Amino acid sequence: MKAVVYNKKALPDKLVYCDVGKPVPNDNEVLIKIVAVSANAADYRSMKMGIIPKRGIFGADIAGRVESIGKNICQFKPGDEVIGDLASYGFGGFAEYAVAPEKVLISKPSGISFDDASALPMAALTALQALRDKGNIKKGQHVLIVGSGGGVGTFAVQLAKYYGAIVTAVCSTANVEQTSSLGADYVIDYTKEDFIKRNVHYDLIVAVNGNRPLSAYRRILKAEGCYVMVGGGLPQIFKSLVFGPLMSFGSKKMLSLAAKSNQKDLEFVVKLAEDGVIKPVIDRRYSLEKTADAMRYLSEGHAHGKVVVTLQ
Repeated sequence: MKAVVYNKKALPDKLVYCDVGKPVPNDNEVLIKIVAVSANAADYRSMKMGIIPKRGIFGADIAGRVESIGKNICQFKPGDEVIGDLASYGFGGFAEYAVAPEKVLISKPSGISFDDASALPMAALTALQALRDKGNIKKGQHVLIVGSGGGVGTFAVQLAKYYGAIVTAVCSTANVEQTSSLGADYVIDYTKEDFIKRNVHYDLIVAVNGNRPLSAYRRILKAEGCYVMVGGGLPQIFKSLVFGPLMSFGSKKMLSLAAKSNQKDLEFVVKLAEDGVIKPVIDRRYSLEKTADAMRYLSEGHAHGKVVVTLQ
């Protein structure tokens, strides 16, 4: 099969489009013919840190059709359309075929395209778990979403509105119109206005790209408010993990999220997408052989939503 494989000697991107052996599912695995796979920060950050999948194939968020199943599989059969997040199972999505246990897969509704389906797992679940689980979002709360233009941010805006929040979103000029169209009540263009200096306080802050000091975010939290860091560069993530607990004194909480995939949450966000409550925003599509270009574009940090590799 064709796949995009990590090779540390391959310049400039260390990703090579080549032929590799087609995976064979064991008794507890499903073999999936990939139709679409979306790229995530987890892909390029893992590569930068030298955390390489066993087979050298990145790509977690997949949508495709079941090709064959192991003898212990009971939830799926060949021909079924599925969605999955392979991040906890060694990645492998940037390929024509991948194997996965059934516990990381759910059925794909016929009303959702493969491209849209592949855009959902990691980004939508990160937004959901930040707002609902860490942030304990409630109807009527004032929620600030910093970095609303990317994959997680576009879902965070829509999910915050689903939960009945009053949403203020921060993004670049290029993403203002898009963010407004997703339902944000207020949109701040960070190139024109410093949201920290507005003297407005929030019940919940979700920082998808939290490139400000933690003390600044804490200052604009209401009493009993909560800050949740879900992304940003490695230095930002490190600071949040180390100093966040130290700054969670009193009634204000400074938290970090390491999102975890599970079938129940994935089924929940897919149902919202099927019902039209949320919609994936796809910025660009690439063919499998152009996966290195997709990863490079995403890592530059200017994607307007999700980046999808399509094998259709």
